[in-house]
Amino acid sequence: MMKINISIRKQQLDLLNDDSQLIRRYQISSAKNGTGQQNGSFCTPLGKHIVRAKIGSEQPVNTVFVRRRPTGEIYSPELGERYPARDWILTRILWLSGCEPGFNRLGTVDTMQRYIYIHGSPDSVEMGKPGSIGCIRISNHDLLDLFDRVAVGTQVDIIA
Repeated sequence: MMKINISIRKQQLDLLNDDSQLIRRYQISSAKNGTGQQNGSFCTPLGKHIVRAKIGSEQPVNTVFVRRRPTGEIYSPELGERYPARDWILTRILWLSGCEPGFNRLGTVDTMQRYIYIHGSPDSVEMGKPGSIGCIRISNHDLLDLFDRVAVGTQVDIIA
């Protein structure tokens, strides 16, 4: 099974095979508030996670999701201008779940209950620097590639 390593410092996501060999490297954008586990912190959680769910497999590129459901909207720069305050979750969602009780699982530090995803973003969002409110943003093109390569249960390690 594949494995995902995410480096916050490098703002990159590495997809590795069973032998820990690099398959693909993608630029990402993590939380502008830095790293942290607490609910409400708007930080990216660290530690061992898994992909708990894959959402949106049949949706068109730039599908807008709210609460993990397609809204019927397709993102465009014009839509972005109409709703400048929205945090755009586009194309696909890889919903993460923490694996370390008391650190990123259960209670006030539960990654899944914090709705932390790897998700697509508008093309105008700059990758390679923090900017999200907790999630891992990735370009839609890269997300489509990653989504097709990983399965539910894929290990995800997020390091500072």
